[in-house]
Amino acid sequence: MKNHNLFAALRAAFPADLDAVAVETDNGLNYSWRDLERGTAMMANLLKSLKLPAGARVAVQVEKSVEAMMLYLATLRAGYVFLPLNTAYQSAEIEYFISNAEPAVVVCSSKNFGWVSKIAFKAGTQNVFTLDDDRSGSLLTRAAHCSDQHEVAVMKADDLAAILYTSGTTGRSKGAMLTHENMLSNALVLKDYWAWKKGDVLIHALPIFHVHGLFVALHGALINGSKMIWLSKFDPKLVVKKLPEATVFMGVPTLYVRLLAEPGLDKKACRNMRLFIAGSAPLLIETFNEWQQRTGHTILERYGMSETAMLTSNPYQGGERRGGTVGFALPGVSLRVQGDDGQAMPVGEIGGIQVKGPNVFKGYWRMPEKTKEEFTADGYFKTGDVGKIDERGYITIVGRSKDLIISGGYNVYPAEIEGYINDMPGVAESALVGVPHPDFGEVGVAIVIAKPGVTLDAAKMVTALKGKLANFKIPKQCYVVNALPRNTMGKVQKNLLRDQYKNLFA
Repeated sequence: MKNHNLFAALRAAFPADLDAVAVETDNGLNYSWRDLERGTAMMANLLKSLKLPAGARVAVQVEKSVEAMMLYLATLRAGYVFLPLNTAYQSAEIEYFISNAEPAVVVCSSKNFGWVSKIAFKAGTQNVFTLDDDRSGSLLTRAAHCSDQHEVAVMKADDLAAILYTSGTTGRSKGAMLTHENMLSNALVLKDYWAWKKGDVLIHALPIFHVHGLFVALHGALINGSKMIWLSKFDPKLVVKKLPEATVFMGVPTLYVRLLAEPGLDKKACRNMRLFIAGSAPLLIETFNEWQQRTGHTILERYGMSETAMLTSNPYQGGERRGGTVGFALPGVSLRVQGDDGQAMPVGEIGGIQVKGPNVFKGYWRMPEKTKEEFTADGYFKTGDVGKIDERGYITIVGRSKDLIISGGYNVYPAEIEGYINDMPGVAESALVGVPHPDFGEVGVAIVIAKPGVTLDAAKMVTALKGKLANFKIPKQCYVVNALPRNTMGKVQKNLLRDQYKNLFA
């Protein structure tokens, strides 16, 4: 029987020379491919020694480290289900995830052991370990006594490999169940599509509790047997210093903005780079253009989500990378844009994005009704994102369907209005949210950040929009603020803004 374990495929891609450097860290340590092989075997044997039930969940909330990455790989290797948790989560959130997922193993930072273990034991978890980013913790102490030989667990394609809790901007978080096949199919497609090749080196500067850093970046390097330059935290100066040693970089838009603020970022620093990839949040066209001018490289934007890994990408070769778009559906992915009535939208018209493919998740953990609701009768997953496809086939994401504002019966898409505001002189960024209104049901409120040293006049900005947009699209209020609330992936948290301004017209 063929082993569909994702780890088996990643392991098969390790280079022949196991003593070559696989990971170089920002604190001067080098890990060889043999270290990864042995370390994951010992941790897998530790998990195996706990006599866990089949399909047991291993929940992990620790700081980024190579050992934390090995724990992820060891969980796959041993045939269990990995559950990464954002390091920013506090007790109420952790309590929900642990009671919902019922993990057999919880791994946390030593500093949080007191409160995390209390929650875990109360929920019936038998095993709680610690793991810190300085190569210490009870997990490593215990694993050190285990054998460094381990037979990779045999898994079926449809077996669960990970559960990712979506960052639930509405209601409670849902656990997206991803299989070995979901993730392996996606890794192999991206390897070809982004033309990974021998000698590629990835700068890994993303967190590893999220699809972008854990799956796209990590699987990308491993399935190609590529070395990683591993940064525990994003440090723009260090990234610029390391660029000449690398060929691939992946980041969220905020990272690109911070890199552009570094005087050392220029064409010379990027001379060996092959590819810059952006995702997880919309990249402003201004950042896209400035990056091109400064570095001579065109950022490749792509689109994916926790439930599906990557869905679309601008072309690596043989086509234009168009700023403001997320390119084309990846090979094997079927993508369509539909209206509320279930009809296909004409070219250039906005509708709900639906997808189908081997990368699309198995459903939401213990939420059969919710899962059923999110799929169409013909098996397409409703992403909840709103977008359009132009005459050349390029896909543009316009926003989330829940961010849609219905004002006086008319649909207002925030991204469209934000585009106009962002083009105004002196504007760094903007967010448009809908708030309740006695006459119109809902109206738009614009929250704007000025560029450093610029003073913006909110009233004048609203007036300027009046000459360009239909009246129902004009924000009823505009506020200039210092910062927008964001989650750890740099996405603006519009739910918090809606909450802040909800009583404006009450």
